[in-house]
Amino acid sequence: MPTNPTNMQAFIDAEALSSLLPFPELIPALHAGFSAHPGQPDRVHLTVPSGRESPSTLLLMPAWNDRYIGVKVATIHPHNGEKGLPSVHASYVLKDAETGQDLAVLDGTALTRLRTAAASALASTFLSRRDASTLLMVGAGALAVPLIRAHASVRPIHRVLAWNRTPDRTADLQKAVDLPVTPIDDLSTGVAEADIISCATLSLGPLIRSHDVGDGTHIDLVGAYRPDMRESDSALIGRARVFVDTYPGARHEAGDLVQAASEGDWSFELIEADLADLCSGKHPGRHGPEEVTVFKSVGASIEDLIAAGLAWERYNG
Repeated sequence: MPTNPTNMQAFIDAEALSSLLPFPELIPALHAGFSAHPGQPDRVHLTVPSGRESPSTLLLMPAWNDRYIGVKVATIHPHNGEKGLPSVHASYVLKDAETGQDLAVLDGTALTRLRTAAASALASTFLSRRDASTLLMVGAGALAVPLIRAHASVRPIHRVLAWNRTPDRTADLQKAVDLPVTPIDDLSTGVAEADIISCATLSLGPLIRSHDVGDGTHIDLVGAYRPDMRESDSALIGRARVFVDTYPGARHEAGDLVQAASEGDWSFELIEADLADLCSGKHPGRHGPEEVTVFKSVGASIEDLIAAGLAWERYNG
């Protein structure tokens, strides 16, 4: 692709990002970034009244390393589905760390989807069984396809079960991924059959319950980005070995964990490791085939920065 003159920003759109950030390259890039134990400030998380039961959210997510400075501006409107729109809209600004020069503006929504799915798959390389072959995708929103593709890029997934509150949306997943996708009506049965469960919903109540989860299952919790939201019950959090993308995000925003800590014997001190610990070798991840593991993702600004930097480099390559 052509580069822009140095005094102009490039705009990298969603279609370009999908080709610039294939999971076999993005996942190792995230691994390398987290291995360095990156520093990142807390993101600014603001609640915007919407006049609805679920308010809207404004996120400001800055990060930097020795090469780049970046910031993402994102909004989350839970009721956008009623208008046929995605819940998340975002833009990302990438700057040169040495000069402060603006390098690019990227489609932040597409960037978020890709890096979120890649982070879940990265966690899965440490936490799911190597022979995991059945994936249950809970939720059929914009993250479903990237999550399926990302998980399938690191594990031998040959069967995908899909559940959504609106069942007809799961049929669209079959058209978008090169894997057999089976829509299911009974979530409990799907949970019992899955080796990996990936949840990306806006649920305010638990969907994945401990008594349905079989030994050896890995659960990837991507939704529940506010303390009042959750995708799992407290019994599952108490039973599983729990891992997170970042400790601060987990404590402040991970509804599954916040509510489990307030309801039962589980506490944040029981979190085993974050992605930096896993990627740097400080923690080995899964110990045995019978363990139940949970990865709670709320998103980290360093993931955006790494993905944006990789996209920019490949754009100019």
